[in-house]
Amino acid sequence: MNDASSPSSDLQHTPLHALHLELGARMVEFAGYDMPVSYPAGVLAEHRHCRSDAALFDVSHMGQLRLLGPDADRALESLVPVDVIGLGMDRQRYGFFTDATGGLLDDLMITRRSGDLLLIVNAGRKAADIAHLTTNIGMRCTVQPLPEQALLALQGPKAVAALGHFAPGVAALTFMSGGTFTIADAECYVTRSGYTGEDGFEISVPAAQAEALARALLTQREVRPAGLGARDTLRLEAGLCLYGHDIDTRVTPVHAGLTWAIQKVRRAGGERAGGYPGASVIDAQMVGGVPHKRVGLVGLERVPVREGAQLDDTQGRRIGLVTSGTLGPTVGKPIAMAYLAANHAQLHHEVYAEVRGQKLPMRVTAMPFTPHRYFRG
Repeated sequence: MNDASSPSSDLQHTPLHALHLELGARMVEFAGYDMPVSYPAGVLAEHRHCRSDAALFDVSHMGQLRLLGPDADRALESLVPVDVIGLGMDRQRYGFFTDATGGLLDDLMITRRSGDLLLIVNAGRKAADIAHLTTNIGMRCTVQPLPEQALLALQGPKAVAALGHFAPGVAALTFMSGGTFTIADAECYVTRSGYTGEDGFEISVPAAQAEALARALLTQREVRPAGLGARDTLRLEAGLCLYGHDIDTRVTPVHAGLTWAIQKVRRAGGERAGGYPGASVIDAQMVGGVPHKRVGLVGLERVPVREGAQLDDTQGRRIGLVTSGTLGPTVGKPIAMAYLAANHAQLHHEVYAEVRGQKLPMRVTAMPFTPHRYFRG
């Protein structure tokens, strides 16, 4: 772990790195980048400010790329089980790459823009994802990485007021839609989306103008900076998966409870069913079920249960594993996501987490832990 005064020299920096240091951020290594985990106010204050006002996150470590060509949407559908062809102009959709066994290679956001498809992929997977796309569909469309673009996320109920000060037109966007706007003299592509469960925006901006844009946004009284720590607690309260923790190649969309992202047209019997890696496995699981499922858990005692904690039934038999866990700042209770044996995954079922030799009771609960507040119009 680094501090603001001695950042590691062998890590990559985002275009906002100097600003993070100026603001007193506590820096950590994340996916090969020197990233802010928190600012002087601390993770709890940043989390709460996002829920009440607006928080600005630097997510420039994420991978941005575009697919170009008349066959780009059909080509991408050969790698993902979601409806890309039917995606409307300036509309965004959540998706995932799968392997031959139906395992999740990565999750991503797909946006149809005029002339291309914009893809946002996870930082730790972007090199592998670009190689995956180039190898498998590079002969059908152009795969163009966008390292010259930075990405900012402005999240919270007052995000629209803060961003609207610079670009009033963003107020007309609805959840999972986007458009091009000039903000603080920078031409940006903005989507009304994010990973906190709150209303908010993700802003793709030329890297050379990212710091000026961030500084402009931080002049708004509603906006404060937030780091990876708050981003993690916010997404967990929202019941959203983190790649490499809650999802990876060991689980399929059925295990992970992500089949809502597979549209009817891509399911067995649909007009464009199958044709992507692992389709037969996923189709069979959607009918026959799986032995383990992702669930939400709430602790019955005020002791946080972290990733890696083993879960037992009342007889002490091992039945699952926690993949993410924290003391939820908004809900005021320990919360976690875990994979449980399907016969123990029913709502209100009680299980026991092993933490430092103690057996802590937890109860299966519906997710999200905190209601989503997306703006749908």
